[in-house]
Amino acid sequence: MPFSPIESEKLSAAVVDQIELLILRGVLHPAERLPAERELAERLGVSRPSLREALSELESRGLIQRRAGAGIFVADVLGPAFSDPLIRLFSSHDEAVFDYIAFRRDLEGLAAERAARLGSDTDVAVIAEIFQQMETAHSNRSGSEEARLDADFHMAIIEAGHNLVMLHMMRAMYHLLREGVFYNRKAMFRQRTTRAALLDQHRAIFHAIQARDEAGARKAVETHLDYVEQAMLDLRRAEHNEMIARQRLQHASKT
Repeated sequence: MPFSPIESEKLSAAVVDQIELLILRGVLHPAERLPAERELAERLGVSRPSLREALSELESRGLIQRRAGAGIFVADVLGPAFSDPLIRLFSSHDEAVFDYIAFRRDLEGLAAERAARLGSDTDVAVIAEIFQQMETAHSNRSGSEEARLDADFHMAIIEAGHNLVMLHMMRAMYHLLREGVFYNRKAMFRQRTTRAALLDQHRAIFHAIQARDEAGARKAVETHLDYVEQAMLDLRRAEHNEMIARQRLQHASKT
């Protein structure tokens, strides 16, 4: 865990500041479990009473939650980003799906540019590691794992852009994406040709960021999301055609 010893006259306030910054910077994730009190106090170099005072303050600010018998967790601060009625609207209207893809195209194109320009070598190494895992999942024909890593790959690029507002906004969006609100990622991985094309597109994005090619990184993201949009249109068309074909078959069997 990314904690360092505290040096401050007001130890509890310094603990609060450090954990707040780790949450703000996206190092600590929503719903992530913190170490037990004893271990956390040791890592921070503070006494248990000082730590408890800090945790109480963080809890009062809505940043952490204590769960009886389970431990201390970062609060799921992304949950309220969209109301339940709005989420239901998103999931029931195609219009929202394609607006979401357009939103991602714009924001992630900018994030990729920033990652190519501002990302550290460590940021690039994180993106490389996730891409290697994607290649392994692709070789193993693990569509569900490949889809999960797809989301992780894009989030790593956003993190590498080092913009805190964009980071938390896009985490909220990806939370809904992982829940299948905007579209079913697994459906896009059913066809081997689609999976291969998507992997190639992610490779192009990674290579552009690795080469510090800002314009190339943005273009690679836009090309990728244009492909996703067309794939979703094709999927909708295929589902519509199948519905009509079934109606014809049902009618033919009765005549």
